[in-house]
Amino acid sequence: MKSVSFVVIALLLTACSTSAQPAKRQTASDVVATVGSTSFTLNEVDDKALQESTSQFGGMKLSQALYEARRLVLEDLVSNALMDQEAKARGIDRSSLVEKEITAKVSSVTDVEIAQWYQANQGRVQGASLDQVRQPIRQYLTQERMQLAREQFLDTLRAKTPVRVLLEAPRQNVSAAKGAAKGPANAPIEIIEFSDFQCPFCLRANPTVTQVLKTYGDRVHFVYRHFPLGNHPNARPAAEASQCAAEQGKFWEYHDTLFANPSKLGDADLKQHAAGLGLDTKRFNACVDTHKYKAHVDADMTAGEEAGVSGTPAFFVNGRMLNGAQPFDAFKRVIDEELELKKK
Repeated sequence: MKSVSFVVIALLLTACSTSAQPAKRQTASDVVATVGSTSFTLNEVDDKALQESTSQFGGMKLSQALYEARRLVLEDLVSNALMDQEAKARGIDRSSLVEKEITAKVSSVTDVEIAQWYQANQGRVQGASLDQVRQPIRQYLTQERMQLAREQFLDTLRAKTPVRVLLEAPRQNVSAAKGAAKGPANAPIEIIEFSDFQCPFCLRANPTVTQVLKTYGDRVHFVYRHFPLGNHPNARPAAEASQCAAEQGKFWEYHDTLFANPSKLGDADLKQHAAGLGLDTKRFNACVDTHKYKAHVDADMTAGEEAGVSGTPAFFVNGRMLNGAQPFDAFKRVIDEELELKKK
């Protein structure tokens, strides 16, 4: 059962295995967050952050892994401070507040919901029977509901108490190079994505990218760069083929077609997609067959590796890394912080 539990826990993973202002170097005594009149210094954060295992941050650069560890600890400190202040105002302790506002509001996971989740996630349980994974699924779904209830309650507390996070994020100098782009080149926000057409997490992230572009409009310049993983045999041919489509002015149409047909990435499929989009198939097929854009894809991969990319999708928002298929709120937090910095 321990190995099965690990399979379910692993579902939390969200990735397949610019010119921006430099980050300020912060010292131990610098305040990195305030919650009302309560403040936290970098030293207080590092007391816990430096105890984190590097294994949970994968192949990130050390600077990025340290930032992620600090950010996790800081979010926990801020959340606890918000709840402690609310508990004090009500004349109760934090545990009582959590029980009343979070635990009591989480509904029990039913056997029907477990069965539905099991049926919808066959590929993730690696052949285990429903009885084998019933309890781990129940725990996972319960934890998911608890986390949602906690975040909703914390949102109400943040609306009442001013919170400022002053922790400086590391920035990588990632060039847009010759990547296909959307949005004005002089937009205040530049997002560079390193992606893989065969990666299920890239497919999952695609609607989020669309939501980001729709929400922020001309304030975002979005660039797509290739990072086909070695364990995805169709990813590199698809990446090269998309550049052949770009040669005829149809990169984004081809990009969307590939993500709409994730099981059709074979050589014949790639050529059929081009025909379906009305491309000059003779020119396209010759481009694909001669690997005309191999060097282009190689250059993208080298740039990604130098920036600390080890899996896909990986995003850089004005040089700040967002790793994996992050939810819209994760992009919103970073983009809004960057827009605020532009005002100063």
